[in-house]
Amino acid sequence: MGEVLGRRLLQTRFEGAHHEALLAVLLANAAVEGMLDDVFDGTGMTVPQYNVLRILNGVYPGAHPRGDIARRMVRRAPDLTRMLDRLVRMGLVEREKGDLDHRQSLARITARGRDLLEQLRPRVAHLNQILSRRLNEQEARMLVSLLEKIYGDEP
Repeated sequence: MGEVLGRRLLQTRFEGAHHEALLAVLLANAAVEGMLDDVFDGTGMTVPQYNVLRILNGVYPGAHPRGDIARRMVRRAPDLTRMLDRLVRMGLVEREKGDLDHRQSLARITARGRDLLEQLRPRVAHLNQILSRRLNEQEARMLVSLLEKIYGDEP
């Protein structure tokens, strides 16, 4: 049994190793989400909005249709259209019609969106530094490998 997990959950028995692993993954996820909330505190940005900007910045100066953004998101956003609308209103994203299919809407990060990502870079780097103090490079690679076994190749 994980000693820290047991202390954190005030629990000494689990239904088995897989139940313990599930709880450990959920607890780690909650810890990382809390750290990310701290990173974006006071910025007016949410973690999903940052994720969209990061995705669009990765194809800059290109653009993505909504479906491509949705497939690339870390966590599915059922309100992606409304989120994109908010990012457009904030001046961080612009929309345009698709070249081949004018019914398709493409989203592109704006200069203001790229500037915001640059402003957030030190905060995100600080979070990476915290994680690098907790996991060495080999442990981080092992963790990625283990977590990939959980979420697999599913889209």
